[in-house]
Amino acid sequence: MTTTSLSHSDVEDAYARWAPVYDAAFAAVMGPGRKAAAAAINRVGGRVLDVGIGTGLELPLFADHVKVTGIDLSEPMLEIAHRRVADLGLSNIEALLVMDAMSLNFPAASFDAVIGPYVLTVVPDPGRTLDEMARVVKPGGEIVLVNHIGATKGPVATIEAWLGKRAHKLGWRPQFPWPIIGDWIDRRDDIELLERRDVAPARLFTLIRMRRK
Repeated sequence: MTTTSLSHSDVEDAYARWAPVYDAAFAAVMGPGRKAAAAAINRVGGRVLDVGIGTGLELPLFADHVKVTGIDLSEPMLEIAHRRVADLGLSNIEALLVMDAMSLNFPAASFDAVIGPYVLTVVPDPGRTLDEMARVVKPGGEIVLVNHIGATKGPVATIEAWLGKRAHKLGWRPQFPWPIIGDWIDRRDDIELLERRDVAPARLFTLIRMRRK
């Protein structure tokens, strides 16, 4: 399966359009995955980097002992996240920053865990993004992802292929094969897969937990 290429401008333009309606469009369908990922992060605790924080939908799900820094490429999305933090009085959110997930401006081993909800289908280079996540997490720390994994055959694969031609407008890739993540893990001697399981609704998304050895 091939995947459609995305550029930074594709992503920024798409999410400037999505920002005003993002929560209404995606909060419910992506809610179970965010809850599962946040629960995994809460078990780790410490300083956490949230890559692709968007409008901050998962921010209220983190326990008070989790100190969160969130980054996103989209300023309009981050503006909503800032308002959410202020409205809910979330004192454990340390910073919300405009930043490229493929070039994180943090020293190596800065965080106890990294969470990336629904981000790998959005970034231009998923492998480079995973490399950056692995770089900034401490040895023994976890990387927790929630992602759509594309179908390999059948009517769903046909629909995803049709949507894939519109990825530049959507701002994400509907076609996203597991080997993008699986092969990356296999190439890394310092990364081990801890968990891979489907999450609701309708097994549409997959929770992935990895540890940096």
